[in-house]
Amino acid sequence: MSVHEITDNNFQNEVLEEKKTVLIDFFADWCYPCKMMAPVVEEVSKEESIKVGKVNIDENQELAEKYGVESIPTIIVFKNGKEYKRQVGVTDRESLLNLLN
Repeated sequence: MSVHEITDNNFQNEVLEEKKTVLIDFFADWCYPCKMMAPVVEEVSKEESIKVGKVNIDENQELAEKYGVESIPTIIVFKNGKEYKRQVGVTDRESLLNLLN
């Protein structure tokens, strides 16, 4: 699998209407901790049972506001179109996978 670019325009279709569990990484290009998380998120995207996307908060401020993203990186897991769990800050692959359960 790969990491999908999620925007204000495709969020409804790519996340809220998705049948699979969706893990979204809210990030910014200038954010060093976000850069540290990128390879971890990429690794988790290889899991068959989930969809992984990234939302650049500078380009998609509406989404960041809607979901109350105040610190980055913020990972939000969506199940059946609703927020299921969230993790703020840098974490490891194991912790991200635990968010999915």
